[in-house]
Amino acid sequence: MSKLEELKKHLKRGKVYRRTELTKWSTSVDRHLDELLKDGTLQKLSQGVYYFPKGTAFGETPPEEEMLVRSFLKDDRFLLTSPNAYNSLGVGTTQLYNQRMVYNHKRHGEFKLGNRKFSFRIKPHFPKKATPEFLLVDLVNNLETLAEDHKEVLKNVFFKVRTMDKKRLERSILEYGNAKAKKILVPLVRTETQQYAG
Repeated sequence: MSKLEELKKHLKRGKVYRRTELTKWSTSVDRHLDELLKDGTLQKLSQGVYYFPKGTAFGETPPEEEMLVRSFLKDDRFLLTSPNAYNSLGVGTTQLYNQRMVYNHKRHGEFKLGNRKFSFRIKPHFPKKATPEFLLVDLVNNLETLAEDHKEVLKNVFFKVRTMDKKRLERSILEYGNAKAKKILVPLVRTETQQYAG
């Protein structure tokens, strides 16, 4: 069996590999990568990141976004989200954005992985999963970038705050809000809490 065949035996369909991972199965990794790219076994997604496509009846499936981002960052501490997630809050955002945001601790900037673009943003804090409280804070953080009428959305945010768990929301504001979001949301939550208590 050739060294290339041996390397192929270790590869699993649907998985994303970094060049450095392949060095444990190959001593001439660059030559082998060239051959694997030429024969279509692997696809290059970005510098040093490769994908072994999974075939279905409808052709090859693209890699899962989570797997793609995890391989690119060499880290699983990240949150993959999109402005489309704000639409679930019911505060008047209805636009569909072709944008994926990755909150993480390592990379900042726009990166193309495969044929998809991701906006990587370094943040000190973000949750493991996007909760409604986090999404509301994130929406106010990013309000300026949205296509909708900002005043109208903000008015709806004020009504939405009344229906949410105040403790959880305040915690999210303090942990994830930028200066502007804190200025807008903290007084709102505290007023609501006082009225509720009163």
